[in-house]
Amino acid sequence: MPPDQPHSLSRRLLWLLLGAVVLVACAEVFVAYRAALSEADEIFDYHMQQMAIALRPGLAVPPPGDARGRKNGEENSDFLIQIWAADGARVFESADSDELPQLAVIGFSNFEARGTTFRVFSIQTSTQIIQVAQDLAVRRGIAGKLALRTAAPVALMAPILMLLVLWVVNKSFRPLARVRRQVAERQASDLSPVNEAGLPAEITPLVRELNLLLQRVKEAFEAQQHFVADAAHELRSPLAALKLQVQGLRRASDESTRALAVARLSSGIDRTTHLVEQLLVLARQEASTAAGEKSERVRLADVCRLALEDTLAAAKEKSIDLGIAHADDVSIDGHREAIRILVRNLLDNAIKYSPARGRVDLELRAAEGAVELTVDDGGPGIPLAQRERVLDRFFRLDGAQTKGSGLGLAIVKAIAGQHRAELRLGDSPRLGGLRVTVRFPAEGRG
Repeated sequence: MPPDQPHSLSRRLLWLLLGAVVLVACAEVFVAYRAALSEADEIFDYHMQQMAIALRPGLAVPPPGDARGRKNGEENSDFLIQIWAADGARVFESADSDELPQLAVIGFSNFEARGTTFRVFSIQTSTQIIQVAQDLAVRRGIAGKLALRTAAPVALMAPILMLLVLWVVNKSFRPLARVRRQVAERQASDLSPVNEAGLPAEITPLVRELNLLLQRVKEAFEAQQHFVADAAHELRSPLAALKLQVQGLRRASDESTRALAVARLSSGIDRTTHLVEQLLVLARQEASTAAGEKSERVRLADVCRLALEDTLAAAKEKSIDLGIAHADDVSIDGHREAIRILVRNLLDNAIKYSPARGRVDLELRAAEGAVELTVDDGGPGIPLAQRERVLDRFFRLDGAQTKGSGLGLAIVKAIAGQHRAELRLGDSPRLGGLRVTVRFPAEGRG
């Protein structure tokens, strides 16, 4: 069978079982024949021995030339008997044509004669030697008949057993056929779980994993639909604002008005560009979570330094003291680029809402049973009633002086969920603003 052509598991199992039935039937016939032959040897050897013992009283030795002891025409096809006197004279023979060796081996022995093998039993008395022989072909024929009688039921039952095997195999694979029909008959948009009722234990794990896969695909589709709807909604306002700013630029009557319109248009383009970038980052993180990408060992201190480099320019622009207040040498299992985006978004938010010449601190600590990443700022903080809502997409604080996309903390939440980390918002005891803590699980510690 070519390697790219699928094979039928049921057909292979069926042929293996039928082959096993035939093999067992042949083995049964062989074993029955060997057992029957062994039993026939024991029985006929015993009969030969008893016949020889029965003749031990002996026969009278006839005069020379007397043939009274000969039994011509009264041949026995099963057993041959000859009796020899001590001087070598033949006292009795059951057939003229079947002469047994005069120099007999006492006990059992075999000898070749007339193209066949004879089994001979000889005993010696004080006056005579008694020999009883039988053609082994006779024994084999009787053993074959006994074996046939023993194996006949097996031969008769083998076809019935084959039909039973065929029925069992077909019945056992019916659940697979039912699952195949369920998957084949559904529409592409139908991502509901496959029915697991009545499935055998060997198939249930496969169907369960299939249902988990369908669930992940469904979540990915739903996230994509929500993302498209949210992106369309959020992009409508900045694009409309850009259009108005372009119209204002066209209507500018003097150089100062034109410069102001250009500045507003440039700022609007920057905000829209940032919004699109954040949307793409969010979409990528949600896709990574749905796809279940494999993690790697990440040294958090290295990733935090890279995130600091990314945000250093924005901090210098506002003269903000940005740095790592404390960093334990800890590692977790995760996605390096995703964690870098998480830290960068936390630092971006902290810098954006901190006053000029303020301070933003980042800490890494190996807590008991976890690894904690903390970002403190000296900004206005977030009211307790709105700390849950700021994690939602496109939510902006009421009266916020700084305009943002409303996606920074939503991206942090998505990445934290991808790493099974706990995200907490609180007050910074050191700087007086907001403290954001990401607590990674203990199994990710290095």
